[in-house]
Amino acid sequence: MNFGGMLKLSKLVKSRNQLYWKGLFGDDPIKFLLLFFVLYVHYVYLFIYAYLVFLYSESSGKFENRIYADYSIYKGKAALSAGPAPPKFSKLDSGGLKVDRCGTIMLTFTPASGERKYDWEKKQRFALSPTEVGSLISLKALESCEFFHDPAMKSSNAGQVRKSLSVKPHADGSGYFISLSVVNNIQKTNERLTVPVTTAEFAVMRTAFSFALPHIMGWDRYTNQLPKSAGENPSKGVSQLDLEWDR
Repeated sequence: MNFGGMLKLSKLVKSRNQLYWKGLFGDDPIKFLLLFFVLYVHYVYLFIYAYLVFLYSESSGKFENRIYADYSIYKGKAALSAGPAPPKFSKLDSGGLKVDRCGTIMLTFTPASGERKYDWEKKQRFALSPTEVGSLISLKALESCEFFHDPAMKSSNAGQVRKSLSVKPHADGSGYFISLSVVNNIQKTNERLTVPVTTAEFAVMRTAFSFALPHIMGWDRYTNQLPKSAGENPSKGVSQLDLEWDR
């Protein structure tokens, strides 16, 4: 092996590299630092761009299969939409799931800003609990109901914002007035939005709310774990609950 030849070759390559960089920058180190900074910013930009593309692909994957199926009623002065919000579960040490907080039927009121136009930035929400849903769907002809909420009930701002939802029948029995009143003492505002609902529209709400009620309670998740046929054995959790009837 010719080590002398290899040494000469390495010196030649090194000298050529030095001549190349010297030809680009001369003896001015500022030019070198400037190029280094430009390349650094360029690669940082590429890294950030690739990371943002990754985040977008991840987030779009989470939401692309989500289904939005609110029932909406558009009237002259305001619009009303209703949709279920699922319950929240917590995981037990045994691996099972327990309902940590029941879901709701979310009512959204949006004021009109013109003919067939609505100001979506000024929308107000009212979340119906399972019991409140039961009160609403059990209304008989010419009956009414009213619910009161304090969003900050367990905080230092308790009483500063008060919401009330009322469902009152039309005098001729042709439907209901569904009204939301929001008093905000912090912002010094008092808003009231009313949507007249026909008998047919209320029938749709009643039927949809009745269907959604066990889902917002988490009972659909429970019934899905029950045996599909008589030959299957129920889970341990179900058998323990069945002991109630043996006493």
